[in-house]
Amino acid sequence: MNKIIYPKVTFWDITKSFWKGMKPQKWLLFFIVSATLVINIISVITPLFYKKFFDIIANNSGNTDVASQLITIIIYVAMFHGVLWVFYRLHGFCNISFQNDVIVRLKQQAYDYLIEHSYSFFTNNFTGSLVQRVSRFGRAFERLADRIMWDMFSLAIKVVSIIIIVYFINPWIALIILAWATTFLLFNIIFSIWKIRYDFAVAEIDSKTTAYLADTITNQNTVLLFNRFGFESAGYKKITNEQSRITKFNWNLVAMIEAVQSFLGFSIEIIVFYFAIKYWQKGLVTVGFFVLLQVYILYLIDQLWVFTRIIKDVYQSYADAKEMVEIMMLPHEIKDIPKAKELAVKRGEIEFSELNFSFNETRKVLENINLIIGAGERVALIGPSGAGKTTFVKLLLRLYSPTSGKIMIDGKDIQQVTQDSLRKSISMVPQDPVLFHRTLTENIAYGKLGASKKEITNAVKLAHCDEFIKNLPDGLDTYVGERGIKLSGGERQRVAIARAILKNAPILILDEATSSLDSHSEMLIQDALSNLMQGKTTIVIAHRLSTIQKMDRIIVIEDGRIIEEGSHNDLLAKQESLYKKLWTLQAGGFLTSDNVEENEENSEDQEDDDLPKNSKIKFASF
Repeated sequence: MNKIIYPKVTFWDITKSFWKGMKPQKWLLFFIVSATLVINIISVITPLFYKKFFDIIANNSGNTDVASQLITIIIYVAMFHGVLWVFYRLHGFCNISFQNDVIVRLKQQAYDYLIEHSYSFFTNNFTGSLVQRVSRFGRAFERLADRIMWDMFSLAIKVVSIIIIVYFINPWIALIILAWATTFLLFNIIFSIWKIRYDFAVAEIDSKTTAYLADTITNQNTVLLFNRFGFESAGYKKITNEQSRITKFNWNLVAMIEAVQSFLGFSIEIIVFYFAIKYWQKGLVTVGFFVLLQVYILYLIDQLWVFTRIIKDVYQSYADAKEMVEIMMLPHEIKDIPKAKELAVKRGEIEFSELNFSFNETRKVLENINLIIGAGERVALIGPSGAGKTTFVKLLLRLYSPTSGKIMIDGKDIQQVTQDSLRKSISMVPQDPVLFHRTLTENIAYGKLGASKKEITNAVKLAHCDEFIKNLPDGLDTYVGERGIKLSGGERQRVAIARAILKNAPILILDEATSSLDSHSEMLIQDALSNLMQGKTTIVIAHRLSTIQKMDRIIVIEDGRIIEEGSHNDLLAKQESLYKKLWTLQAGGFLTSDNVEENEENSEDQEDDDLPKNSKIKFASF
């Protein structure tokens, strides 16, 4: 498969993605912004009353006549705090509703776009990594919303408001505060921008760690069978050690910037109060001004102290969101053309015309395929490993797009119809069915959403699922485990057959649908499949040739080309028929030394698109 090249994502792209989630609640967002503005302005204005309070006390020492003035000031302070309390509560409740709804909406948008990516996209990505990207996308918005709205926006309002108020009392001290705040912010911004590469590295190594963990847990049974606990433990330790190294370095950078912030924090108090004392000696400022300065400086230090963390969280959220936005900006590889029509299958004739398919320039899979499968015809595809049988079917399902040529159903090019209508018209029973971690009823009813209990029960009986379901403690309500792990391979295949029976599509694909069954079960399922195939155009991928003797036609594929076709008897009647050789090999149950020597030379560099390479015997996979 070709490596996926993701588009370049900017901060503006992430903002546009977030806006899609916020737009339905834009008026609520406007209220939250307005409430934030009011809260911060009131917070800056309130200390002015304390300045007046202490000025009155300082200028009227021992004079009890000013008590009423002081009480009036306290009443004003109480009123302002009351307004502040109301806006805080309104802001909090509205923000909870807003953020929760937007997060849900963003995750849904991410999921909806992700799930429609192509088959090859998912084969090139770890499941665990994709799951984490969707979750991080929602969390990234939550952190960004908090940091930008409540921290950065609030900081900007307070800094500007404080400097304006102090300016009208003493312009020089206001300029000192402005110079200090500018120095503090510039240092943090420049340092944070330089540090962003390490924040991205932390996010990247975290994704790798999660992907490795998900991969090994998913394949725990393989680890167990090959006794590779030590090997996988060492692999996980290697990647977590790398994560520890990168994270530790990042944390040390944070410690360094906090040391600089601490120095800037106490220096502003000393400098401002030094100049304030000078102006007080000259009678230019009052005692209340010292109180106002102390409150404002504490405000600023409190807000600016966490500025590095604000920047860090903003960039971290940017990095987390970027991973998902890359996927959302990556065009879907397989997509419907504008105004694609619905496919209505009336007959079920399938035609492959001049069909070619390659994964890349060096790996050709199918070449010059010309084939017509008649309506209701039952056709088997056979061939050695790497012949292209599975790719043949995946092209019909539009899991891949042809490099050139056409596939038509009832004369309609499948590239011109909607994927949804195409796949509704095709039922497939794969060789290794993967089930949802849901009940048997839900898994079987997946073939026909909204199916009645009677329809499900009938499909269960036809697929002979009732034979094992009756022994399960919860019957059809039994959960099958992740990927259906609680069921045997044969049981999973029967569930897949029941699902196909319920779907009842006019075109049927069977990919060695009885390969995981014992002889008794296979006999029962063959009967069910015979009924299922009645009146349907059927394509069977077969490795065991004994299962396809009654097919109307057998198509033999080798090296991506159709080399012969005909009925079972017709192909056996041909002396040089590849099918006859394969039949003889399977019927005889052994290979002669001549067979081995003949096939060893031809088996090199054969690689199946769904089976492992057999480097010794070309036809041993049948």
